[in-house]
Amino acid sequence: MSPAVQGLVLAALLLVLSRDWGCAQAAGTSGTRKPSVVLILTDDQDVCLGGMYVPSALCCPSRASILTGKYPHNHHVVNNTLEGNCSSKSWQKIQEPYTFPALLKSMCGYQTFFAGKYLNEYGAEDAGGIGHVPPGWSFWYALEKNSKYYNYTLSVNGKAQRHGENYSADYLTDVLANMSLDFLEYKSNFEPFFMMISTPAPHSPWIPAPQYKKSFQNVSAPRNGNFNIHGKDKHWLIRQAKTPMTNSSIQFLDDAFRKRWQTLLSVDDLIEKLVKKLELLGELDTTYIFYTSDNGFHTGQFSLPIDKRQLYEFDIKVPLLVRGPGIKPNQTNKMLVANIDLGSHYFGYLQDLIINKDTDGGGWSLLPRLRGDKNLTWRSDVLIEYQGEGHNSSDPTCPALGPGVTHCFPDCVCEDSYNNTYACVRTLSTSWDLQYCEFDDREVFVEVYNLTADPHQLTNIAKTIDQEILEKMNYRLMMLQSCSGATCRTPGVFDPGRDHGRMTT
Repeated sequence: MSPAVQGLVLAALLLVLSRDWGCAQAAGTSGTRKPSVVLILTDDQDVCLGGMYVPSALCCPSRASILTGKYPHNHHVVNNTLEGNCSSKSWQKIQEPYTFPALLKSMCGYQTFFAGKYLNEYGAEDAGGIGHVPPGWSFWYALEKNSKYYNYTLSVNGKAQRHGENYSADYLTDVLANMSLDFLEYKSNFEPFFMMISTPAPHSPWIPAPQYKKSFQNVSAPRNGNFNIHGKDKHWLIRQAKTPMTNSSIQFLDDAFRKRWQTLLSVDDLIEKLVKKLELLGELDTTYIFYTSDNGFHTGQFSLPIDKRQLYEFDIKVPLLVRGPGIKPNQTNKMLVANIDLGSHYFGYLQDLIINKDTDGGGWSLLPRLRGDKNLTWRSDVLIEYQGEGHNSSDPTCPALGPGVTHCFPDCVCEDSYNNTYACVRTLSTSWDLQYCEFDDREVFVEVYNLTADPHQLTNIAKTIDQEILEKMNYRLMMLQSCSGATCRTPGVFDPGRDHGRMTT
């Protein structure tokens, strides 16, 4: 790992908005120019320790939450299809004009730069094709549809730029790096900038750069506490996984794990080049760099070979690393942060009532905590939402399961279904570390985990937990599922001063 990545520390800084002139400079910066921001977003990168939560374990809904600061039930992007509002005309009309990059440009005078994967259906002909450039972007280099490494098309400010399979000219992660460096070289020096660089790595098809194809040859997927374990007492989709996994499934997921790491080496190169360029230009000390991902990923947990979409930590927890002025290196903050916070926490709109009322993550300031304020009021829970997908006909690899499933492997383990639709409250406070989930199916199946005693989520305690706590969590979930703006930030079940009941495991 390069010094550039090692220099990113798990922390965050709030850029405070001033009513006097729109967007004030952040604490720790000097002069009058506002600080610049770089957001690096990887695709399907999980994290085992630290990090933040995503409100949906799927690319498009999660990316929409990053851009809008809203839970999926408020931005209405529910899956990766046009029908699911992924880059649809409705999304373009109702949500895109009010994304935080658009507001940074229109309200704060930022130069804005986007390069890489935007939303999975971006570029679809039924939604304007690649000629559509979302409002608020000064420079737009967006990938048509989903992640690729070769043989893709970019929208370069609305015009098609096609790429083939020549490594030196076409490998997407490197192309994004070069475009980013060009922007830094030729941008205006009189305005702050915001860059969002969205890499294909480590998403499938997991094609590493040629120089990294032999890296990590002795690495295999982690054999943690829930690897190749039967998901007893869980939703039927998890229970249907074959345990133990076949040798072919294990070999496949180990190979995928290695290739995912190999593709991330090019992201490491990108970050190193970016940091060196900012340093050369004298911009590094006034620039915040954020590193995160859209959702997690599993490789063999509960005998599910590879995918995302599930409610467990490995699919909903992602990296969040930050470096910048005023942030001390090598610090870790365990506050309950979600990606709906990125716009409002880190890009400075908390004092603007018009924006604040429309975002679900606004209203929380990390800055006092980073300054050592131990009396800071902070949320104790976040909402996780997912709408399952399936096919109306039976999957040919798994005909016995009937219609309604999708993403099935040859040994007949399916990763998703129509009734894999759930909502969860993820609670983290000084005394409690819980997850409460309800499925939208005929059973109204419930899963509850005490992650203090059971960090690998092996035991569903829905039938043994104190009934009073169960009812409180159920009520909190219903409230969050209908929340909007400020109502998403009301005190949670386990906030200080509440009657918490007792827990039985």
